[in-house]
Amino acid sequence: MYKFLYVSDKVYNRLSVVRAERKVTRRELADAVGAHYQTIGHIERGQYNPSLDLALRIAAHFRLPVEALFSLEPFPALTDEVYGHANRRQP
Repeated sequence: MYKFLYVSDKVYNRLSVVRAERKVTRRELADAVGAHYQTIGHIERGQYNPSLDLALRIAAHFRLPVEALFSLEPFPALTDEVYGHANRRQP
């Protein structure tokens, strides 16, 4: 019997955050990876899922693993990842 994995209709991403950190414009990224700058905007807004090829080229451009930029599950808030649970207070 075969088991099928759920295929998400949405690919979540942190592309705009990484672009901002690296001070890379949409046009610069698009030129570097061979895409149109509007495609980068559509990906960032979740209106378009990148092909595997494009996702890998974007990750390579930033020298990050593809899973640091793209996920089938929503990313936790960066403050939660960096500082721990958002509701926890420091003394």
